[in-house]
Amino acid sequence: VQLQASGGGLVQAGGSLTLSCAASGRAFSMYVMGWFRQAPGKEREFVGRVMWSGGTYYVDSVKGRFTMSRDNAKNTVYLQMNSLKPEDTAVYYCAAATGRYFPQYPHEYDYWGQGTEVTVSS
Repeated sequence: VQLQASGGGLVQAGGSLTLSCAASGRAFSMYVMGWFRQAPGKEREFVGRVMWSGGTYYVDSVKGRFTMSRDNAKNTVYLQMNSLKPEDTAVYYCAAATGRYFPQYPHEYDYWGQGTEVTVSS
């Protein structure tokens, strides 16, 4: 499986961005898709996941502002980010997990995209 993340950029605080992650392979609908982010000098942080069914989970810091969705017909997962804050600045990574129910740690994900950079200016 290959993952290709896109959609990052520079946005002012309070603005919005939508990230996309396109996956190759035929079993996309069976993967749990997660988003992580890594700010400069910090460890990679779990942002949330979207299950096979479309069910989602978010960490508290993005809950109510970020929305994940997936289009299994297009092998694509999305991360809609609203009300962005400077502390959301990071490289965002999409990842795919197989055979796991509620993965939230990097080692639980089997495939990773290359990351897309998001910068939120104050």
